[in-house]
Amino acid sequence: MTDPYALEVREVTKTFPGVRALDRVNLRVRPGEVHALLGENGAGKSTLIKILTGIQPADQGELLINGQPQRFSSAQEATAAGIGVVHQERNVIADFTVAENIVLGNTPKKAGLVDWKAVRQGAMNVLDMLDFPIDPDTPTRLLSPAQTQLIEIARGLYSESQVLLLDEPTASISEAESELLFRVVHRLTEQGKSVLFVSHKLEEVFAHCDTVTIFRDGASVLESAPLADYTRDEIVDMLVGRTLARLDIPDRNPDRTGAPALELRRVDTQTGHQGINLAVHPGEVLGLYGLVGAGRSELARAILGLDRITSGQILVNGTATTIRSVGDALERHRIGYVTEDRKSEGLFLDQSVSRNLTVTVLRRLQNAFGFVPEQAQRDLADEYIQELDVRVSSRDQLVGQLSGGNQQKVSLGKWLAANTEILIIDEPTVGIDVRTKGAFYQLIWALATAGKAVIVISSDLAETVTLVDRIAVMSDLVITGEVTNTHDYDEMSKAVIRLVHRDQTVDVGTP
Repeated sequence: MTDPYALEVREVTKTFPGVRALDRVNLRVRPGEVHALLGENGAGKSTLIKILTGIQPADQGELLINGQPQRFSSAQEATAAGIGVVHQERNVIADFTVAENIVLGNTPKKAGLVDWKAVRQGAMNVLDMLDFPIDPDTPTRLLSPAQTQLIEIARGLYSESQVLLLDEPTASISEAESELLFRVVHRLTEQGKSVLFVSHKLEEVFAHCDTVTIFRDGASVLESAPLADYTRDEIVDMLVGRTLARLDIPDRNPDRTGAPALELRRVDTQTGHQGINLAVHPGEVLGLYGLVGAGRSELARAILGLDRITSGQILVNGTATTIRSVGDALERHRIGYVTEDRKSEGLFLDQSVSRNLTVTVLRRLQNAFGFVPEQAQRDLADEYIQELDVRVSSRDQLVGQLSGGNQQKVSLGKWLAANTEILIIDEPTVGIDVRTKGAFYQLIWALATAGKAVIVISSDLAETVTLVDRIAVMSDLVITGEVTNTHDYDEMSKAVIRLVHRDQTVDVGTP
């Protein structure tokens, strides 16, 4: 008799009104393996994760843990059965401390009361595992989105589960933080624990996973197969259901002789940035790369007037200016900002696609009586739904009902509708599948070719090397250097990492 699987899913089906999210899917995860669960946005991966963790019930099918049938009616029951999870969406309580969020749902107690010493020590143990130097007593609301993601990962590790489900855990953390996570993952599998890894980053999948299951349109098209038996192109073709055209990086040479569209001169901020010099020209895609805590998103907020600039200058098209708010940035300078945290800051999830796409241009659409004609909203929404290929049942569908990739398209579309000339895009492809990611790259290149200046903040170094024309590297709230992108990953990764660690010997196309 063979040993039971750590986790087994048999013929599981889940239907929502008008949509069959899962159609008799199967999955088998062995003890001590890292198992990749792959699929495009909307393929059913997150739905299965929710079933495995007791958030949603399956309509039919079986779930077995170590050979024993299970049916969870709550997250607590799943945790008690040995399943831990790091969800794709951040689930933290902003007013709790880091330590309180890490032990949430599994709080140590003594004599019926919270054992605060054990809470702090347990949090410190998993933070040390992740090499994340932060005070456990720090309020979580003070953390960046990427730091918050590390807290989610720490919570999953704290549970000491036999089966750990990682749903896009590296989506918004840097390559260095990801490598720390994977070292912990492999340490867990050496102890006989199992990891189910959901990701759109195929480089990570091939580097760290043993077996693979692929979902497409709610069905399993490849079940628990050895990953080594397949090439990357074969996996991609199974994900999309056809041979996908390979991404062709355009030969771009933007003109940088004129005045920059946006320039920072010796900028200091209240956050702590010092002496920031940065420029992006019309027609250029500038990458801003750095580790978690480097200050990239905070710099974007300062540009938009959300954080205070204490000294230095911002220039738009060569003219010094002061930007007081996001509205000011848009209306006076045509600057748009696609936020990293699309669900909390970038979208109104309980509003329609139409409303979200047109929210930046309502004033422009007003008639002489101050009203926004409904037909004008509909026409503009339809234009960008078609241009960005947003998969919706109608323009009136709620944005919260869309897949992550389609939500990101709407988040970008509202700024395109506003005719922005300078666009700052923070983590453009977080949680987005391989086909949609390629479409986003093509769109960004097209925007630059049309003369727009684009700044891309990304924690994915491979994405940065693929996408941008020039890379500015930030570390500890300062710009440590820039390199012109040759699109050779080995060459560029060495140059960028040296700048991350402030090694000034970089000589690869330095501007």
